[in-house]
Amino acid sequence: MRNPKVSIIGAGSVGATLAMRILESDLADVVMVDIAGKMAKGKALDLLDAAPIAGHGKFIKGSGDYADIASSDIVVITAGFARRPGMTREELISKNRAIVRDVSANVRKYAPDAIVVVVTNPLDAMTYEVYKTTGFGKKAVMGMAGVLDTARFTELLSEELKVPRVAITTYVLGSHGDTMVPVISQTMVKKRSVDKMLPPERLKAIIERTRNRGAEIVECLGTGSAYYSPSAAVFEMVRAILKDTKETLVVSAYLEGEYGQDGIFIGVPCRIGRRGIEEVVVLEMSEEENAAFARSAQAIKNSMEI
Repeated sequence: MRNPKVSIIGAGSVGATLAMRILESDLADVVMVDIAGKMAKGKALDLLDAAPIAGHGKFIKGSGDYADIASSDIVVITAGFARRPGMTREELISKNRAIVRDVSANVRKYAPDAIVVVVTNPLDAMTYEVYKTTGFGKKAVMGMAGVLDTARFTELLSEELKVPRVAITTYVLGSHGDTMVPVISQTMVKKRSVDKMLPPERLKAIIERTRNRGAEIVECLGTGSAYYSPSAAVFEMVRAILKDTKETLVVSAYLEGEYGQDGIFIGVPCRIGRRGIEEVVVLEMSEEENAAFARSAQAIKNSMEI
């Protein structure tokens, strides 16, 4: 019986760190494909040399050839440009749309039975491009968004309230961007509602810092952007699929009427298993939260029209 196979398109920091997480958890064999094929091969060889030390039995190959993704169970798309100083949002969308369409055409050709996880920004719009270009079913295409945003919100609440992270239950819905929607009505800390534990102005400040966390990390790094936490978020999605855990994770999913939205990808809680998105979980939200979600959806639609 063959090992599960995960192919990662893009061997940059997120892709390579994800590969390491998958290998060292002994979860699956990995293929990293990058336009810079020799770079991908070099990183793969380095990770192979670590295998006897890390003590796992999985294999990784680095390549510039999409044919190597054949028979993948999951394909993760990390390829694309990061937004650079002076680059408009429209320019970013245009550049990454072209990359994502090319990648998606190759996924359709070589790995037609794979589940696809998208990481390329702007996340929700690019996930829609993958869905449209591959022609895959809506259960087989999802974007990484809310797992990371929820983790960031959880971490900041944990620091503020001086409680263990595991004591916090929360969801961050909507777009992976400035219009993300922390669902305060569903946020519990040791079974107490968070709005009973923090004054409104303090909670608002934590939400704002969550929205700006990526920019905060970029400013500290000077060059590049976050990759440890994004790779951890994707790993959680990959693990849920391969292990068929049926966990509820916030991912960018295609909606057909849920949450009052239709025809877009946006971050919502979903039950994740071997078939991909097995169910969209509809939360009860306050009137204010529903309105914020609708504004987030509109921001995504605006991106899709560029």
